[in-house]
Amino acid sequence: MTSTSVQDVSGRLYLAVGRLSRSLRQAGVPGPGHGAISALATLVHAGQLRLGDLAAREGVAAATMSRIIASLVESGYVSRESDPVDRRAWLAKATEEGERLVSGVRSTRVQELNRRLDRLSPDHREALLAALPALEALIADD
Repeated sequence: MTSTSVQDVSGRLYLAVGRLSRSLRQAGVPGPGHGAISALATLVHAGQLRLGDLAAREGVAAATMSRIIASLVESGYVSRESDPVDRRAWLAKATEEGERLVSGVRSTRVQELNRRLDRLSPDHREALLAALPALEALIADD
């Protein structure tokens, strides 16, 4: 691949993945915004985390994460408690309701993706299947 074609592929892939992701995020029921759902999904996956550690994983400022967690606590999706190791820090953990929300959001988005995949030609579906290992390799370090 020439450097120009690599740049073309990079640009097209960036736009396609970004637009698909945004479109799937918009599918489904109203609720917490993308940042809150992302933080909640991280808590569901990683378990209990300090707010600073969660902020770092999500790539946002601690103050922003504090606001996100406060809204999730108020909605009943997250519980917050003092860190027994450092009483100045807080630990956040997804509640059962938060876990159900993340599962429901994921299910809704996967169903929407399934509908879109069903509309593709068999050749396009095969091409996506063949591309999955490469796409997974792109995110292997995350």
